[in-house]
Amino acid sequence: MKIRGFKQCGEIYRRVHWNNRGKKSIVWRCVSRLENTGLTCHSRTVLEDMIGLATVDAINKLIVQKDGFLTILKENIETVISETGNNVVSEIDKKLEELQKDLLRLANSKEDYNDIADEIYRLREERHKALAEEAGKKGSKQRLEDMEKFLNEQSTLLEEYDEQLVRRLIEKITVYDDKLTIEFKSGVEVDV
Repeated sequence: MKIRGFKQCGEIYRRVHWNNRGKKSIVWRCVSRLENTGLTCHSRTVLEDMIGLATVDAINKLIVQKDGFLTILKENIETVISETGNNVVSEIDKKLEELQKDLLRLANSKEDYNDIADEIYRLREERHKALAEEAGKKGSKQRLEDMEKFLNEQSTLLEEYDEQLVRRLIEKITVYDDKLTIEFKSGVEVDV
């Protein structure tokens, strides 16, 4: 989970053990306020307890609204599945196979094959990008399914902060002057 400041410098926050006038606490502060990053930042310091309460509140908002949210989540899962269904990689593989046959034919007849070789390299890069995109979509689908499973299993509101649950569900928290925005790994954002 990342905590990031917004209006000031946009840097990440770091967890700090703080001793302020003899009172010890754990807070999150902007890195540019802790280190010399060259940026001047006046973003607020946030107590860890406040972040914990905000994340519990955000999760509970999703639980309360889970019926409507689950409908949207299922639509998102179906969209990811349908986008993953196209066989770009298999089409590229077919083109590559044809080009490799042409390359062998031209090489055996001692003709110029540079254009075909360039096209093969281009298609290999395109194939690599398509595989990476497909893996990203599978990861998105998994995160959406994890959120759906959690909401279906959750019958009551959370009463206290659960570190493992937060790490499993929340991608990042953005600190604003007047609110915190909790972004879940499924892509949903909740303002607290």
